[in-house]
Amino acid sequence: MTSPDRRARALDALRAQTIELPSWAFGNSGTRFKVFGAPGVARDPWEKIADAAQVHRYTGVAPRVSLHIPWDRVEDYAALGTFAAEQGVAIGAINSNLFQDDEYRLGSLTHADRAVRDRAIAHHAECVEVMRATGSTDLKLWLPDGTNYAGQDDLRARQDRLADSLQQIYALLDPEHRLLVEYKIYEPYFYAMDIPDWGTSLVHCLALGDQAQVVLDTGHHAPSTNIEFIVMQLLRVGRLGAFDFNSRNYGDDDLIVGAADPFQLFRIMNEIVEADALGRAGDGTAGVNFMLDQCHNIEPKIPGQIRSVTNVQEATAKALLVDRDALHAAQQAGDVLGAHAALTDAFATDVRPLLAELRESAGLHPDPNAAYAASGHQDRLAADRVGGTQASWGA
Repeated sequence: MTSPDRRARALDALRAQTIELPSWAFGNSGTRFKVFGAPGVARDPWEKIADAAQVHRYTGVAPRVSLHIPWDRVEDYAALGTFAAEQGVAIGAINSNLFQDDEYRLGSLTHADRAVRDRAIAHHAECVEVMRATGSTDLKLWLPDGTNYAGQDDLRARQDRLADSLQQIYALLDPEHRLLVEYKIYEPYFYAMDIPDWGTSLVHCLALGDQAQVVLDTGHHAPSTNIEFIVMQLLRVGRLGAFDFNSRNYGDDDLIVGAADPFQLFRIMNEIVEADALGRAGDGTAGVNFMLDQCHNIEPKIPGQIRSVTNVQEATAKALLVDRDALHAAQQAGDVLGAHAALTDAFATDVRPLLAELRESAGLHPDPNAAYAASGHQDRLAADRVGGTQASWGA
């Protein structure tokens, strides 16, 4: 049974939790073979932000929207930031794009040709200007560079070129900015990615300085990787800057978070709670940023994001209800089963009533998924948004 004090502390922590949404989740997407159209899908950055605001309106915990440049390029970014504020949200991380230009076929920041590297660095300078115009504080970099064949290029030389490129990008940042460096074990290249794992990302971040931190995408690891260990280690050295939450069965599947392995999501959040790293700093610009990174190929966009947000909330609530005193006592006593039970008992707890109470205390419907479905908003979007081409993955 959950103690009243632990329950009250959990509610307080959940009130402070925020989850950032990706603009690209609200556009049409698909597989390598087909991009699927959906009725009422967002057609431009303005409509993506409006859709993200719907998720925040029903969940109360999604007040920021990540942008992707050039997918979300507009003429007036200050106006876009003002529009977001009018919708009740703010602009979050600015994501660069290094994988859609022909010049980047053999690399971008690691390319042997300095002119190509300079082009990729200049793109990040553009992204920093977008940050300044929108009030964003995070520049997020996923590097798609790599090689397909042994001997194709000099692996060490590529790392040296990457280090130099990252130093130039880092120098562009303002004091309140962060550079968030993501990693991925494979894809689009299959012999060696230039940032394939958290260790490589961390090495480059440590060389850059305190404003550089690692992004952990839950879909970017080899099967059976102990992701919560990586979470712990990055927290331990103060370099976990952000999550990209999604779910996977085989590869980088970008499914609704918690769909494939809710126990893994709980274990990750348990390490976050154990390290007291759940909340961002008071100014909202530091700490671990919990972001979603998903492309909803066959499910409706807004409901898909609502489901992911509520899944993260449920995993967080369960982690907050772990009896830490009992857990630590069992660990100290060498009580293997007792320690394990302290976690599994919390995981087995039905936290939906607790979250319903949380939402009702904020004036929200206790079930965001049901509330949005009953609102009729999805039908109105399908009727109003006819024609146009959205700017997103696969466009």
